[in-house]
Amino acid sequence: MSQRPLLHFEISERKVLLRLLDSVCILTSLGLIGVIFEFDYFRINSENWYWTLVLLLYFNFFASIFELYDLQKASKFDSVLQNSILCSATTVGFYMLTPILTPSLPDNRLQILFFFLAILLPLLLWRLIYITLISSPRFYKRVLVVGNSFDINRISSDLQKTDPNYLVVGYIKTEDQIPLEIKEEKLIRFEVEDIKAAIKKYHINEIVVASGYKRGLMLSLYNQLSYLLKKGFPIKDYTQVYEEVTQRIPVQHVDKDFYRYFPFSRSNKNTFYQVFFRIFDVVIAVMGLLFFAFILPFILLANLLGNRGSLFYRQERIGKYGDVFRILKLRTMVKDAEVNGPQYAEKNDLRTTRFGKFLRRSRIDEIPQFYNVLKGEMSLIGPRPERPVFVAELSRAIPFYETRHVVKPGLTGWAQVKGEYGNGQADSLVKLQYDLYYIKHRSIFLDLNILLKTFSTVIFFRGQ
Repeated sequence: MSQRPLLHFEISERKVLLRLLDSVCILTSLGLIGVIFEFDYFRINSENWYWTLVLLLYFNFFASIFELYDLQKASKFDSVLQNSILCSATTVGFYMLTPILTPSLPDNRLQILFFFLAILLPLLLWRLIYITLISSPRFYKRVLVVGNSFDINRISSDLQKTDPNYLVVGYIKTEDQIPLEIKEEKLIRFEVEDIKAAIKKYHINEIVVASGYKRGLMLSLYNQLSYLLKKGFPIKDYTQVYEEVTQRIPVQHVDKDFYRYFPFSRSNKNTFYQVFFRIFDVVIAVMGLLFFAFILPFILLANLLGNRGSLFYRQERIGKYGDVFRILKLRTMVKDAEVNGPQYAEKNDLRTTRFGKFLRRSRIDEIPQFYNVLKGEMSLIGPRPERPVFVAELSRAIPFYETRHVVKPGLTGWAQVKGEYGNGQADSLVKLQYDLYYIKHRSIFLDLNILLKTFSTVIFFRGQ
């Protein structure tokens, strides 16, 4: 092509850029303060190099927990301001609580405030620059969608909801027999013969093909796409793009090709990974149960006042390979909550007691499940176990729903930290997409990511 598309940063590139520039700005600020104001508490030099390393480790850890690298939140300054203050304060607090690895507390306590501001202010300045420049429309990825029987509105909203810098400019519909209602007024319909001109005029970065390869791509369009591909223009399959951007498996679109498209993660059969993860499960489960024993007297008292009934309850759930087990939880609902039969739990469910709402939002109600983890019926991380009656219902309605049972159910999971709370078939489909993504990409790094996001859920009181 004679005209190159405008510059665009991919999701991974923006996250690396944020992490790198966060660290550079903080260290530059601390270095300048040390020189200009004779800041004695923290100095960057070869003798105390580990001070800098510990600071960066603390900052990056807490920045992940406080969602500074969530691109949705990173594009909004009010979220950035709140999360930056929390992250900077927590980093400084933990840094000062480890004097073996960090400098001793200064005699002049005012230096602690300088230390906090030297981290916070440059971080906010850089993030403001990021929002103003890099997160602005000039750096959006501008996409043209080619397809036949598809919902352009769903494609546009799903992709842009996950990545605020992803913009579907328009589409080429390859089958006029299928009615298509376009709700987005900004989406432009292009004709096949206009595709090259549209790329130049609207600075299209990428073409996403949502048509089946055996039908829907007429010869003229196929020839144009082949020409663009030979020129190095990015052309991707919709299912591939959807997975990369949303971190979900679009199982409703892959149909009979699912098993060819969906290779299971090698970690599911990796003996070292399985043994390591089981040891990790046992260690964390023991720690969790010890913590539960410590807070149990307070929970008993609160339950007596707020729930007025039994503290625990058991319920049948579907585990690995479809085996049934009985899960242990703290009761959060009123007595006889299902007198009319099994019901999905809902957001702001009226059956939930006042104390039960606290237990759910703090996720304390899940702590007894460490017992199931210790028994080997559950794992710390995996798809959440569902009730047999709902599994039977959802398996009939949603393709490949039972595939989520190839791994142990988890206390927390990818669907829990990424998806919004919901019930019913539509929300179960979204959760399944996240669960299948986890099964496909399961690894130590993804597990650590889930744990960090779980900490965020607990800290921000987002449990349901």
